[in-house]
Amino acid sequence: MEKMQPMLFTMLKDYDSKQFTKDVIAGVIVAIIALPLSIALALASGVGPEQGIYTAIIAGFVISFFGGSSVQVSGPTAAFATIVAGIVAENGLDGLAVATILAGIILIIMGVCRLGNLIKFIPFTITTGFTSGIAVTIVFGQLKDFFGVTYPEGMETIETMQKLEAFVAGIDTWNVDAFIVGFVCLAILYLMPKFVDRIPPSLVAVLVGIAMTKLLPLDVNTIGDLYTISNSLPAFHMPEISYEMIRVALPDAFTIAILAAIESLLSCVVADGMVGGKHRSNTELTAQGIGNIASALFGGIPATGAIARTAANVKNGGRTPVSGMVHALVLLLVLIVLMPYAALIPMPTIAAILIMVAYNMCQWRTFVRLIKTAPKSDTIVLIATFLLTVLFDLVIAIEIGMLAACVLFMKRMSEETDVVRWKYVEEVEGDDEEETAELRKELMDIPREIKVYEITGPLFFGAADSIRDIMVDSHTRCLILRMGGVPALDSTAMNALTDLYKICKKKNTTLILSHMNEQPLKAMAKAGFIKKVGGKNVCRNIEAALARAEAILAELPAENKPAEPKENMPENK
Repeated sequence: MEKMQPMLFTMLKDYDSKQFTKDVIAGVIVAIIALPLSIALALASGVGPEQGIYTAIIAGFVISFFGGSSVQVSGPTAAFATIVAGIVAENGLDGLAVATILAGIILIIMGVCRLGNLIKFIPFTITTGFTSGIAVTIVFGQLKDFFGVTYPEGMETIETMQKLEAFVAGIDTWNVDAFIVGFVCLAILYLMPKFVDRIPPSLVAVLVGIAMTKLLPLDVNTIGDLYTISNSLPAFHMPEISYEMIRVALPDAFTIAILAAIESLLSCVVADGMVGGKHRSNTELTAQGIGNIASALFGGIPATGAIARTAANVKNGGRTPVSGMVHALVLLLVLIVLMPYAALIPMPTIAAILIMVAYNMCQWRTFVRLIKTAPKSDTIVLIATFLLTVLFDLVIAIEIGMLAACVLFMKRMSEETDVVRWKYVEEVEGDDEEETAELRKELMDIPREIKVYEITGPLFFGAADSIRDIMVDSHTRCLILRMGGVPALDSTAMNALTDLYKICKKKNTTLILSHMNEQPLKAMAKAGFIKKVGGKNVCRNIEAALARAEAILAELPAENKPAEPKENMPENK
């Protein structure tokens, strides 16, 4: 069983000064990367720029300290931006804090109950669909600042499509200066990694954006024009909590918790592949819960594992949670010393950073590949989840996506369940005489009063109707069900088998079970079905079942015995 112990305590057992130096260097570099991203993601989430830094500091430190990954770096991520913006617009900052605290509690419960492995049951098509959808919603939300557009007065701009509609309505107000700054910064973000590997492109884009607005005659809004910048330390704040607030916030809390769990564990898996390690999923979920509660109580927003920052941490030598803690401490120093200078950052630069984040997270290549190669049912789930995320919201997308995935999976599994009757040789027409003769040598002589059905595939509620295809006629004295190909059985199928048993009993037919697997056998025993059928009529293999059937026929009165034996063969599928 997985240990519920923070990875930090395990890693410190063999910790040395050499690794400490590497962790410090990696932590400083990741902090430089996280600074502009945290500010940009906070603004995209509808909160002040310092709240993104608060999140990276508080959640980043706490999650690294208690987490189940050796190299994961946590903080605000793009996945939450649209959700958080909607919560803030509808319920205010207290509503966001309550939802984040509840999400933290849910994550802790998931970790304590060891539900970390359950995340793997969320289909890849759903995670790809909503991730791509979130990327599109981020781009739509940044078009206003990238082009310097002014939204028409009176138009609501909470939902994604409302923002797009307002952008189109106000397109004639676009600012060429803002577009120039945004375009230059976006070009830096896109092209710079191809030539320079060590310097964070987002930091360069910020510096270039500030230089353009200060040195050139450009009329562009900056963060300081729209927001009040504070370099004060995170302060404890307990939101007003009431029953009504909890009721309203609970659906958002579940969304935040599920998304945080998916994002953090996916990031852990990526990190495992990079360092050749293995994370502790339940410990990580618990740490994410603690970190989100702490973030909410100190003015932050929801946080989760950040794949890009985690990859940068690994790439620069970070191998223990110490690097994630250093990253948080460096950001704390930056908050105190450099935060007032954030007022100089142009809004088109922030928009360019977020558009690049959206591009990196959109997985468009994976999306196109799935459309081309995935089964039709998976493609339906993928496209539906994507469209619902863009047109409505993530909650609806995940709910309907999971429902559609489950229904389509059950349909696919039900199609794999097959019930086939063994045919008598004389029923098979068109067979070659030599082939038939060979079959006669290989097969046992089976009387007409014995009927054999072979069942393959899982017997669950979606496939229970197939049991009703089993026919018991007036001559049949023994019905053998060969169930070696049945891996699982549920209560609905058990009920259908019970109905079949009643039909057999009514027609004086003995039901015999052959080659039972462990789960179906346990399910039948628990339901009392084995007791009804009789232990002697549950056989290890088809040979034993046929022998049992022939023994039953031998006990029948003479007038009911078959006139002469016939031959059976399996039906060709």
